[in-house]
Amino acid sequence: MTRLRASGGGSPHTLRAYRADLETFARKFPGLAAADIERAHVRRLLADLQAAGAARASVLRKASAVRQFVKFLRAEGELKRDPFLGVTLPKRARPLPKFLTESEMTEVLAAPTGADPAAARDRALVELLYSSGLRRAEASALNVGDADLLSGTLRVFGKGGKERLAPVGETALTCLRDYLRARGGPGAGDPLFTNERGERLSQEGVAFVVRRWVRRSALLKNVTPHAFRHSFATHLLDHGCSIREVQEMLGHANLNTTQIYTHVSLRRLRDAYDGAHPRGAAARGSA
Repeated sequence: MTRLRASGGGSPHTLRAYRADLETFARKFPGLAAADIERAHVRRLLADLQAAGAARASVLRKASAVRQFVKFLRAEGELKRDPFLGVTLPKRARPLPKFLTESEMTEVLAAPTGADPAAARDRALVELLYSSGLRRAEASALNVGDADLLSGTLRVFGKGGKERLAPVGETALTCLRDYLRARGGPGAGDPLFTNERGERLSQEGVAFVVRRWVRRSALLKNVTPHAFRHSFATHLLDHGCSIREVQEMLGHANLNTTQIYTHVSLRRLRDAYDGAHPRGAAARGSA
């Protein structure tokens, strides 16, 4: 856990989950020394989880925690053989991302009202999440100096500390300027988004702001900050942005991660075609 934390390879939430998963594994095999972990133990863990009806994502996460631990043990020379060799893990399902339509997004973005500093912060935050496709951790970690209001870009530190430049739309820039003016001109090293105590707004705080304004809009959906990111990518593709450009803006290391958004966009195109074309599905159904 210490090595994973030092490498920057996991968020605090991921580290907590991995720790809990390793503790579960240890309780399942009391007295088992790390050097004695074998394939049978891994298979027993998977079989018990599946028999208990654990979701596939949960099984894979717990297996991943043990696998990371095994990699550490082997790197330290404490475990000679890889107990995961010959073990078949369930395939990870790739559900289509949940996103908002452009009209739904417009409705949510119009919800934050009021002239107080908190409302100015909320407007800037929700606009920026959609404008730049930020993860909630990325939004929370931003400092004032990371926002270049002249060039309309953000310096963003993504997963593993990977840095990228993200574009910022005009509406989001206007909201950011209003918010920073309401704060009285904070320093470049200060957190960009703060709570009522002047401390950095946490990831949970980012999610709370999104939930609050979604509830105040007329939208009857459970919307997370990540839905803003999904909407950002989907809408860019819908309007002709290339998959490579979207990959770069999202900060994805692998194009396959971005590729799933093309399925969403193509599905919407198909639905539009079937509903409007004289020989589409709607026409066939009425024949």
